[in-house]
Amino acid sequence: MKLSVSVTNYSWPQPIPERLLSLAAALDGTAVDTLWVADHLVQADPSCQSDEPMLEAYTVLGYLAAATRRIRLGTMVTAATFRAPALLVKAVTTLDVLSSGRAWLGLGAGYNAAEATAMGLFLPDTAERFARMTELLQLAEKMWRGDQTAFRGEYLTAQRPTGNPRPVTVPHPPVLIGGTGERRTLRLVAQYGDACNQFDVPDGGRAIRGQLAVLDRHCAEVGRRPDAVQRTVTTALEPGESVARLVERCLELARLGIEHAVLITRGRPWAGADLDVAAGAADQLRDRAHTPG
Repeated sequence: MKLSVSVTNYSWPQPIPERLLSLAAALDGTAVDTLWVADHLVQADPSCQSDEPMLEAYTVLGYLAAATRRIRLGTMVTAATFRAPALLVKAVTTLDVLSSGRAWLGLGAGYNAAEATAMGLFLPDTAERFARMTELLQLAEKMWRGDQTAFRGEYLTAQRPTGNPRPVTVPHPPVLIGGTGERRTLRLVAQYGDACNQFDVPDGGRAIRGQLAVLDRHCAEVGRRPDAVQRTVTTALEPGESVARLVERCLELARLGIEHAVLITRGRPWAGADLDVAAGAADQLRDRAHTPG
C-alpha cells in the first residue's frame, strides 16, 4: 500500500512559498509516494470559502520539482478542458524532464460549473467533455511515442504534434484518471489509464468494491490485465488521527483492493503535525510491505 499527500488548501498564516518548501522537504525524505496538488483556479473545497488562496497547479509542480529529489508529482486532477490538449501534454512532459522522471498526468472530465462561470473557463456538456478527454489521451500517447503525423478527432486537430524532448519516464508519465462513472470514466481508465482514483465514502466499502469490479470487466473487454491499473483512493486525514489509526484505515482500504491512498485535509492546510502522521504512516506501510510473511 502506497500513501501520498494532496495539497488542496494554501491558507497558511505564513508566506506560501516557505510553507510549500517546508512541506516538500518534510515529505521528500519519507516513504510518501507522491505530492499531488489540486488543479483549480478558485478554492473548491466545500468546507472553505471560494476566495481563499489557490495557486495554479503546474507552476506549483515546477516549483516543487526544483525543491525535491525523490517524491513524485502530479495533479489530482486536471480538467480535460482547462488547457489546450497539446499544451497540457507539453506541461506534463516538461515536468517529467525537469524532475528526472517523477511526473504524473492526472486527468478528469471536469465538473465545476461555478468555477467555470466565475473564471470564464470552457466547460461544455458532459458528453463533449468525455469526448475531448478521450482525444486528449489519444494525443498524449501519440506525442509521447514521437509520432508527428497529423491527429484529427471530432474536436481536436493537430497537423504536426511534436513532442520533443520526449519524457524521461519510459514509455511515458503514468496517467491517473479520476472519477467513478462506471460507463464512461472507468472505461477510459481501462483503455488509457495507469491508475484510477476512487473516493473513500462511509458505506463499508460497497462503492469501492463495485467500482473496481466494473473496472475489472472493462479491462477484460479491452484485453488488458486488471493488475495493470493501479487502484487509488482519496481519503481525508481525520483531525487528531494517529499514525496507528491511519495505518489501520489504509490496510482496510487495501483489503477492498486499493493499492494507493491519497490523503487530503478538509477545511485546513497541511500543518506539521498532520505531515508527521502522513509520513509516519507511509513509513510503516513501506516497512510492512518489506517484512517477510
